Amino acid sequence: MTTIREHAEQYLAMRRALGFKLTTFGGRLFGFVTYLETQQLNVITTEAALAWATGTPRSTDEVTWSRRLMTARIFARHMAVLDPATEIPPADVLPHHYRRVTPHLYTDAELAALLSAADDLRPPLRALTWRTLLGLLAVTGLRTGEACRLDDADIEPDDTLALAVRDSKFGKHRQVPIHPSTAAALRDYQRARDRALPAADTSALLVTTRGTRLDANISHTFAALVQSAGITVPAGQRPPRLADFRHCFATATLLDWYRDGADVPARIPRLSTYLGHVDPKSTYWYLTGTPELLALAAARIEHAFGAGHD
Repeated sequence: MTTIREHAEQYLAMRRALGFKLTTFGGRLFGFVTYLETQQLNVITTEAALAWATGTPRSTDEVTWSRRLMTARIFARHMAVLDPATEIPPADVLPHHYRRVTPHLYTDAELAALLSAADDLRPPLRALTWRTLLGLLAVTGLRTGEACRLDDADIEPDDTLALAVRDSKFGKHRQVPIHPSTAAALRDYQRARDRALPAADTSALLVTTRGTRLDANISHTFAALVQSAGITVPAGQRPPRLADFRHCFATATLLDWYRDGADVPARIPRLSTYLGHVDPKSTYWYLTGTPELLALAAARIEHAFGAGHD
């Protein structure tokens, strides 16, 4: 007889084969399965799913609870096909909340301070790698993981001036055009890196001082850089993240289009493709990233329909 854990493993394998990474979802799912095992339950019930979802001693956040219950609900729908005794938690029990983290939009001065803080890292190769990473994220809008996964071979020939971004979200690949100055900076980094680590056995573009690929889980070093750069945020607001460079890039692009009088809705699909979004709706979210963008969008709508239109 197949256990619930085995069903969970098969379910994740099937979804991942379709291109879904499910890193967070997978961890939550196995947490739920472990709970069922400790309760000696071989079938999913609404009561058990709700108890697990809200059983978070370190958090009473309803958004966290609803996301946990959503994981149990999604898996229960799958299991209900295999076992009719499965109970699917109703949708109105801890309804799903969708909450975006408010991004930190770096100023030019803050970016300069971060680059200066990176220059103070030791040894010199570590400083150069971090300066290159920060600069690359700022001018391309790449996801942090995408930048860390870049190989030397992903820098297209000089006449192409593009990066090949492979195995991104949902297993997609794309080409990201880059400015000649960005390509030159990457070439300079490669030469300095190879002088510092002539025997490094890796195809990675960005490397650690051990000659291994820079890992996407580098938040601790970045938090130290933010502190060294003297960047502060209001009380209760999440500290700046590497992911916020992506928000800054998208927001700056949209601001430039609005200021230039461009047809923004017509250009959104291009920005979506560049950023690697599956759906343009994900790109439209950046319109809420700054009050200035909201004001420009509102002014464009008002002009289109007439100031006195009721």
